[in-house]
This record gives sequence, structure tokens and C-alpha cells, in this order.
Amino acid sequence: MSIKIYKDQAANSIFIEDANGAQFINSLQASINGSGVNITDLARQIEIVSNASHADFVDEDENQYPGDEAAVVNTLNSIFQSSGTPTGEIPNITSTLAINSLEGSTINYELTAQYGVGYEWDLSNVPGVTTVEGNSRKLIGGSGLASGTYNIPVKAINYNGEDSETVVLTVSTPPFSNTKSVQFNQNDWIGANASLLDSTLGRSSNGSGSGDAWTISFYFKAGSSNNQQQTIFYFGSNDVTNGNHMRIYWNGNNSARQRIIFQYGSSNNKLQLQTPINSVSNDGSWHHYVISYNGGTTGASSGQISNYYNRFKIFKDGSQLTTSNSNSNFGNSGSLSGQNLRVGRYNSSGYMRNNCKIDELAIWDSDQSANISNIYNSGAPFDLSTLTNEPKHWWRMGDGDTFANLQDSGTSANCVFTMNNMTSADIVNDVP
Repeated sequence: MSIKIYKDQAANSIFIEDANGAQFINSLQASINGSGVNITDLARQIEIVSNASHADFVDEDENQYPGDEAAVVNTLNSIFQSSGTPTGEIPNITSTLAINSLEGSTINYELTAQYGVGYEWDLSNVPGVTTVEGNSRKLIGGSGLASGTYNIPVKAINYNGEDSETVVLTVSTPPFSNTKSVQFNQNDWIGANASLLDSTLGRSSNGSGSGDAWTISFYFKAGSSNNQQQTIFYFGSNDVTNGNHMRIYWNGNNSARQRIIFQYGSSNNKLQLQTPINSVSNDGSWHHYVISYNGGTTGASSGQISNYYNRFKIFKDGSQLTTSNSNSNFGNSGSLSGQNLRVGRYNSSGYMRNNCKIDELAIWDSDQSANISNIYNSGAPFDLSTLTNEPKHWWRMGDGDTFANLQDSGTSANCVFTMNNMTSADIVNDVP
């Protein structure tokens, strides 16, 4: 069994590792007796190594100290003499008392101190942070800590006294990055608990005003299919013929169409707004879309139909699009609540196809049409939580997600989408 002894320069202390473990100790003396080498802790007047062979002593690189028994003892004492507290000094912590880290990252911090022998940490405030085995001056861990400031008391101790300080750990939110989106093919779709969005997209009657307003924002990259019923977003009743719901869909890669259509109501009583032909084409680029509702009435008087249409606005890349409008029975005056919440599928059909992609889907419980330029941000996705009016629900569509769940990063943060008929390969590295 080797006995590792060397001077730790950063701590100005002696490091000893043997069968009893590892420790920092000062005020030592090596000596020879008839049975081998002894090392005595002079401060405590105890032997910490007894009757060891001089050949067992090695340095930090596992190299045996050279020479015979007397030479090894002299080498050890020369090391011991230059360490510790020969002048009665108390410890002095010399390392920085500030640690900066990011959420999800592991800290790697080492305390240094003059004349330190022992070190004590109070880690009760930082779960997941621990000292390194064999080096009580070093901290690692902390990847599970939320952003914030954490105070960590620490002491450096020797036989003459101690130095007590507080190390301040600051955990910051990582910088925003957008690296993922979700692609849809044939029968792919994602769904979530629709009732969680009742307070955001639902209403109890024929539009009471701003309290019923909402805004939906997303990036869309069109696929190559010319199918006319490619559902981007659907919320509301499962009975789409008689029940009230909303639907946003793309009517395909056909030069006679290539537009987004928004429906509000049921098949029998609805408003429908269509963007211009070729306004949403398969041009190989991402585009940003916003649909807003001011919360006003949406039916059912023929004399008010223009007002009903004007409750809604559709924006592409920060600019409002003109729409051609139609209705069934002059709109819808009923309530709306969630039974289905889906991206990529209508009630039982209407799938997005041929690599359509969605990114950064966000929903507000207010009309954000006056803030379009801030939300669009010149086409650069950004941290929506930095807006004055944050979205209630926000799905990053891959960033920070683990297949098959897409987490909600909005202020409600309670609505998780589940990917259906899909694989982890449908979370792709194609982004705006």
C-alpha cells in the first residue's frame, strides 16, 4: 500500500492519502524508529503514519521518493517545514468568492486559502452541489439549480483560527437559441389537453370584448403536397359539423390556391377568412403568421357581418394580409370550449403533409395585433418571455423538449403536446 504525500501549493497544505483516506494536514514531522517511518501530527500529538516502509512513500505523480530511509525522512520533513502555520498565522481565503453558472450546467470551483488545514461548507441551500472526494476545497454539481442567487457559507480552518466567508453562486438563464422545429408527414399530428386552453381561447357567449380576445403566433414552412385541407391548428368541439371550434389550415401547394384559411364557428354557423392566392407558397422559406381576435361579437346579424369579419386579423411576416371573407348563417354567436387541441390534424382528417414544419407556436389571452412588430422581431425568433405581454402558452417545438413531449414555456406552462404517429427524427434542425 503506497502512501501519497505532497504539498498542495494552492492550499499551502500537506495532502496525505493512505488506507485511511485522504486529508489535508499541517504541523507534521517525519521520524525513524526501529520498525520504519512514523509521521506525527504535532498539533494533536498523534501518529498518523506508523512503522511504514520508506519505499511506500510516493509523490502526487505516484513516483517513489528516492533514497534510503533517512533520505526519505529528510525529504518529507523539508516538505513539512515549508507548510502549515509556523508563525501562528490564521487562514486567509484567497480565491474568488463569486461563481457564475448557467441553468443546466455543472459548476467546477476550487477554494484556495493561505494556512488552511480543514475546510467546512454549508451546502444546504444548493441541492446537487457537493465536494470532490479527497479534495474538500473543490465543489462540483449544481446542474439542477434554477436561475437565481445562492449563498454558500465556507470556512478555512487551522489550529490558530479560521476564516469564514460566503461564496455567492449566480445561476443565469442560458442565452436564447432556436435550433429545432417539428416536421409533419401524412398522418403525423400533435395533441394536448384542450380544456387547459379554455380560459385562453374559449368563450361563454357571443364575444364579450377584450376578456375573450386571443392571439395565435407561429412560424410555418410549407411542404410540397397540394392537399387542400392541411390543418395547422385546431381547437374546440369534437363535433365539427354542429359544435363550435376554430381552425387554421393551408390549402396546399397549388398555384391556384396557396393560402391560409381561418374558420371560426361550426360547419353550419361560421365565419371564414382566406388570405390572397399565392400568399402562402412552398417557396422553401420560413414565414411568420399571427391571427388575432379582439373578443367582439361574431354573429348572427346580416347587417353586422363586416364587423364580425373585422374582429379577426391575419398577419404574415409582420404585415396584415387582406382577406376574402364568407360565412354560413351570418357567423356564430355561441360559446366555444375545448374538446380537441391539435396541430397537424382536424377532427379525423386534414393532416399536414410532405414535410410541413411548425416552430415557436405561442398563444396569448389578449389581442396582440398592436404589438405585431415586437412579436415578429424582423423574422428572428427570440425569447418571448422578454415581451411586456408574455404568451400564456408557448411551445418551442423541439428546443428543450424530449420526444414525444413538447413542453409549454408560456406563463401558464401547463399544456404539454404529445407527438402522435411520429418519431424523434421528426424533431428537426430546420429553423427560421
